[in-house]
Amino acid sequence: MSKLYLAYGSNLNLQQMAYRCPTARMVATTYLEHYKLTFRGHNGNAVATVEPSENDRVPVMIWEIFDADEDSLDIYEGFPRLYRKENVTVKIDGRKTQVMMYVMNPGRPLGKPSAYYYATILQGYRTSKFDPVYLKEGVMRSVGK
Repeated sequence: MSKLYLAYGSNLNLQQMAYRCPTARMVATTYLEHYKLTFRGHNGNAVATVEPSENDRVPVMIWEIFDADEDSLDIYEGFPRLYRKENVTVKIDGRKTQVMMYVMNPGRPLGKPSAYYYATILQGYRTSKFDPVYLKEGVMRSVGK
């Protein structure tokens, strides 16, 4: 059985997803409206999450995943301890579609990602032709600049 999964962080990176979820198929790129990208965790090792924000949006990639892919993602995302799963609606080719995404559980401070993690996400932005300003703004709002 398959489902649609929304990626906004390092899982935008095609090579990483091919390794982690070999049966997953990239379906579309779009935007998650009314959310902002932030990084939370220990400074220098923070990871991406999204948070509601009325006037913002986050570039995202939609994947079709299967049970084994989701099991792999659950481990990678630290589900349910670090991240929880939420369903959200996005527009794909002009149609509203419900997808699953991982969102960080509350309690972790804003922080700076590692250079490696940032580069992994940036590569996904470049492949998808997303404006990297969204990623840069996410880091800046997380480090308080």
